[in-house]
Amino acid sequence: MERDNNMEYHINESEYRFMEILWETEPASSMELVHICGERLNWKKSTTYTVIRNLSDKQVICNDHTIVRALVSRECIQCQESRSFLKKRFGGSLPSFITAYLKDRKLTQEEAQRLQKLIQEATDEVS
Repeated sequence: MERDNNMEYHINESEYRFMEILWETEPASSMELVHICGERLNWKKSTTYTVIRNLSDKQVICNDHTIVRALVSRECIQCQESRSFLKKRFGGSLPSFITAYLKDRKLTQEEAQRLQKLIQEATDEVS
């Protein structure tokens, strides 16, 4: 059951790292998540439970009788994160970002073809 992709989700870096674990393992018990977060993130049990509570309050995850599931997809969060980054750092300009990114880097032929395809698909949708 995924939430509305038009909603704004504001999660911090720690919450995002937790979400990466959840997306990989869901559905997962809260104790299983405590164990994984302890191993991978060096978190204490209380830290994991705090993050679960915070993400539940933000309606990003569902904690139903200690079984935790994501309500928001990785793609949705990544899309919002990338748009926020572009807005903050590049005034929302994708060409400005690409120019900065490619300043001292060359694309492989495969990367260039993939980007051309993405641009074409995005252009077709606008028309």
